[in-house]
Amino acid sequence: MTVTNDTFVPETKATAGIPAFPLASERVSALISQMTLEEKAAQLVGYWLDQGGEVVAPMQNEMGGGGPSGALAEITRHGIGHFTRVYGTRPVEPAERAAWLWAEQRRLKSETRLGIPALVHEECLTGLAAWKAATFPTPLAWGAAFDPELVAEMGTLIGESMRELGIHQGLAPVLDVVRDPRWGRVDECIGEDPYLVGTVGTAYVQGLQSAGVHATLKHFLGYSASRAGRNHAPVSAGPREIADVFLPPFEMAIRDGNVRSVMNSYAAIDEVPVASDPELLTHELRERLGFDGVVVADYFAVAFLEVMHAVAADRGEAAELALKAGIDVELPSGDAYLEPLLDRVRAGVFDEAYIDRSVIRVLMQKEQLGLLEPDAFEDAPPTEIDLDTPRHRDVARRLAAQSLVLLSNDGVLPLASSARRIALIGPNADRTDALQGCYSFANHVLAHHPGFENGFEIPTVREALVAAIPDAEIVHVRGGEVEGDDRSGFAEAEQAAADADIAIVVVGDQAGLFGRGTVGEGNDVESLDLPGVQRELVERIAATGTPVVMVLLTGRPYAIEWALDTGEARPGAVLQAFFPGEEGATAIADVLTGAVSPSGRMPLSLPRSAGAQPYTYLHPILGGASDVTSTDPTPVRPFGFGLSYTSFEYSDFVVDEQATTDGRFRASVTVTNSGSREGADIVQLYGRDLVASVTRPVAQLLGYARVPLEPGQSRRVSFDVPVTRFAFTDRRRVKVVEPGDVTVWVGSHAAATPDLERGDTTGGAIVNSRDRHHRDFASSATPARVLPLIGGVHAVTGADARLVEVSYS
Repeated sequence: MTVTNDTFVPETKATAGIPAFPLASERVSALISQMTLEEKAAQLVGYWLDQGGEVVAPMQNEMGGGGPSGALAEITRHGIGHFTRVYGTRPVEPAERAAWLWAEQRRLKSETRLGIPALVHEECLTGLAAWKAATFPTPLAWGAAFDPELVAEMGTLIGESMRELGIHQGLAPVLDVVRDPRWGRVDECIGEDPYLVGTVGTAYVQGLQSAGVHATLKHFLGYSASRAGRNHAPVSAGPREIADVFLPPFEMAIRDGNVRSVMNSYAAIDEVPVASDPELLTHELRERLGFDGVVVADYFAVAFLEVMHAVAADRGEAAELALKAGIDVELPSGDAYLEPLLDRVRAGVFDEAYIDRSVIRVLMQKEQLGLLEPDAFEDAPPTEIDLDTPRHRDVARRLAAQSLVLLSNDGVLPLASSARRIALIGPNADRTDALQGCYSFANHVLAHHPGFENGFEIPTVREALVAAIPDAEIVHVRGGEVEGDDRSGFAEAEQAAADADIAIVVVGDQAGLFGRGTVGEGNDVESLDLPGVQRELVERIAATGTPVVMVLLTGRPYAIEWALDTGEARPGAVLQAFFPGEEGATAIADVLTGAVSPSGRMPLSLPRSAGAQPYTYLHPILGGASDVTSTDPTPVRPFGFGLSYTSFEYSDFVVDEQATTDGRFRASVTVTNSGSREGADIVQLYGRDLVASVTRPVAQLLGYARVPLEPGQSRRVSFDVPVTRFAFTDRRRVKVVEPGDVTVWVGSHAAATPDLERGDTTGGAIVNSRDRHHRDFASSATPARVLPLIGGVHAVTGADARLVEVSYS
């Protein structure tokens, strides 16, 4: 099968109500000229094989009956656009399924009139979602690692596995910027900062697509801004927030990553469903950002225009709205784009030109993937497939280790060699499912097939600790469950802790979908307390007087100030792990024992409570704590926060004396490991626009660098920053950089800022100057430097650079 990496040619402009058309290749033009209306429609839909009673998509049971039925040969008699989740709907032997798929593709080539194979798509958010495939850390862990290069390496491995199995398109990454941790799909997101999300997400795209498969950006646009953190809830974000917060990660992945596919959001923004909005899906996405790939519908999103949004009277009208807006392919099946749509064309109420536009895009994608080549699927299918090689496990372990965030430590970590009896307590201490995210195959599919094992090695925290500390006596007591109010195991857990030298309590989440679990798609919450009675379990263990380490295995941040700063009986150390995957327990054991120094940083703020809004550090002055309100939104731990087993110091911070509004500037700092152990620091460059035509954040991440250092070692880190990092949408709704003074500094996290309100831009940092409840949690920052931006107002265009270049000496 031949795969090319040529980019698509640009589309023509729409005029007089006629849709813009891609410039088709000679081969695609020849195919289009031969196609019947039915054959065109068939290329715009998927077919979901093996769909049973398992609920793995929203309203799947309600929506599943609208597609074609009958023998596969009859269903695909006109061809088919996509096969939906051939490997990812139920557990199938990879080699056996590959043999079936190769045979089916050959049948499509030989028995359909035009001989066009199907494009196969799968989920791949935490690794390929197929039985026996490696499971990597969840995207929140990617953000916590602050290491795009390692994420790209992971993406390449996932892409190679997909390519080997005959899969062409992966439905990842999720580039939604987190705004409310109550939202269940926070588990799938990278973080709360658009630049972090964009750089890490683009790296994943580049890695995946380097293997010859296509990535799909999710969910365009504004999905994570839903009211009250409820899935599918209305979105009330204004155009400036959409443009400046939610759009940049997609822009980066399109322009810097050349991503080939985008998926729409289920949301309705200001009462307009995205799936029916040409302003977003055509004007913004294609005409402004230059995206020239294929837009696929999130599952059932076209039908939802009728049944959930009520902007269409029936499936045919829903199809018309979606196609006009710019959704090329209906997934997972053909509820709307088959007969309901064709009936409207035959009746003369819908222009076939819109179908032609999308068919050209789909066939161009298939051509790029090699599916139109004469030799496609003429090679032998793979017979020996290893989807969890030592390379997979090495990357999984490194990424998991880099993602672990130490939130507090009074000296109890790393574990002392004198700790010979360890009480290991908690509902997540000995469960493999607790290590995996919502879109892992285990929690997404195997939850419906209890007779099947994971199909790959995934030690639990208990097993990893036993292997890491073979001479210690580890007493495991479950103590309680993730959910519910059963306290019957508390007494045994308290006794085990009282008899131990140290107690490790592993609590947190169970990922799942639509009410099955505590976090994941459809598992939104009203409270940010730990699920069930887990807080009480931790507090009762801590009250025994035995030193306690709390390990959190979660898919969202929880309000745990009681465990960090305020509780009378609180753990001596708290380690945050965002579903770290198959090597996650080994990485946790490495950090607990001191074999590895923790280096993860919070990719989002750790909230004080469920009502503490705004959750994000990207807020203006009015969004912070002040004396005119009795509520305090200051996070318990800020974005970018994380402790180490060593210490780091910043010195000799230098910034260019000035920069032009259409130029770049350089900022350099020396970071030194001032402790006695090796470690890696995440050097974070922040900035603030002091006076602007609209309100701006009190701090904004400009760039970052992961810097490993031996004890006593120093490195000079330089950031070459495009001034467009200070761009925003002005009152005319034009993206601009305005002239004037900005300040720039390096901080250990987003709250480590000089006291800018008092004009302290030359002296030392005063951390969290506006926080009435401030506690100094290992914060450090350089003095802020004033950087005058000179020149006129610069209107930002697509040609402007967005990426910060980092160099070391």
